[in-house]
Amino acid sequence: MSDTLRSALNHAISDELDSALSRIAHCVNQLTDEQVWWRPPAGMNAIGNLLLHLAGNVKQMIVSNLGGERDDRNRPAEFATREMIPKAELLRGLTDVATHAKAALAAVSDGRLVEVKRVNNFDLTGLQAVIRSVAHFRGHTQEIIHMTRELLGDKYQFAGPK
Repeated sequence: MSDTLRSALNHAISDELDSALSRIAHCVNQLTDEQVWWRPPAGMNAIGNLLLHLAGNVKQMIVSNLGGERDDRNRPAEFATREMIPKAELLRGLTDVATHAKAALAAVSDGRLVEVKRVNNFDLTGLQAVIRSVAHFRGHTQEIIHMTRELLGDKYQFAGPK
């Protein structure tokens, strides 16, 4: 891959992660820890669980897959957690994982980006894993925005353009 294309790819993926993370932080910072852990009707997750889930997915699909770190993800635990982890800790963890993901993408070889590897029960190229993870991240970002608006009603503060 040319340096120009690689640079554009890294920039686009990093920008998308940063943009989504900014929206998540904007929402979570409007909520109390109790609201972050409020559970909607049966079968739905608390925002806190979604933050743990996003961190787990990005770590597995990008950091471990591309960066070679050990994959120690426990996906069921992301949804089973009921402990009220403070929102600042959740945001710090998600931010750290996103930072590691961007570094893994910047350092990965072109060969690894096109190599097919089994990740989370799917046979994916490195690039497919990155795209799926970032799309997944954005999807749950929209869910968190919606849940925050539901929780806050007319007290919700809209974010500026991003």
